Amino acid sequence: MSTLVAEARKVPAFMRRDLLVLLSYRTAFASDLLFILIQAAMFGFVAKLIDPSKLPEYGGVRAGYFEFVMIGVIITTVSGLLLQRVSTAIRQEQMIGTLESLLVSPTSATTVQAGSIAFDLFFIPIRMAVLLVVAWLTLGLAFDASGVMPSLVLLSAFVPFVWGLGLVTAAAIVTFRRGMGLLGVFMSILGLASGAFFPLSLLPDWLQRLAEANPVAIVLEGTREALIGGAGWDAVGTNVLLLGAVSVLAVVGGVKAFRAALAREHRRGTLGLY
Repeated sequence: MSTLVAEARKVPAFMRRDLLVLLSYRTAFASDLLFILIQAAMFGFVAKLIDPSKLPEYGGVRAGYFEFVMIGVIITTVSGLLLQRVSTAIRQEQMIGTLESLLVSPTSATTVQAGSIAFDLFFIPIRMAVLLVVAWLTLGLAFDASGVMPSLVLLSAFVPFVWGLGLVTAAAIVTFRRGMGLLGVFMSILGLASGAFFPLSLLPDWLQRLAEANPVAIVLEGTREALIGGAGWDAVGTNVLLLGAVSVLAVVGGVKAFRAALAREHRRGTLGLY
């Protein structure tokens, strides 16, 4: 227990480092946020062209395209940002020459990875909240308030799945110095079969069946049921359990792959190479 507490105390140091990095690149942060807001405005105008009858119903409520697609934007943005951060944290340490010294310090590899995304787990939801508030004030975005907490629980069960994929990519980066390309293709396939920007009913039947086992599609549809249809805890409970099980498998597989990659590089004496 004392070891676990000691490792947990190191996480705030990682968060402070990432905060200082963010503050040193304020222009990049502002432009990134502006891009997200422009994207929201674009979908707001596109929504005026979409026939509402083509959209699905959630809890007996016909979805508006703006509400439908903004949930897709939020989930895919959160997934992309977290995946990129988890998978590139190790590459960044490689490039600046601090990876080897960091991993030979009395800090576990798991703490390094957890610390690398701790700030993003705190900050990305704030960015998404700002996006939703601006869209609500300026473009008339409307969600059922009773679905906020169930949707947050769904997202919390989904985030470890992204972390697990990021750990697998980090393992590939440690081994091959590359790895984002293959994972990018995989995530593109998951995104296509998730219904993030259009209803799943438009997809071929075989792709619709695959979407039933797609964690991205599961969290999207569950979130829409909660925020558009006002579904309560009973309606999202099954999805939470399913996402939790998939996330556990992803994290366990990711941790094993990452540790195996580190052990291989230690044996070869190539951990510091990039």
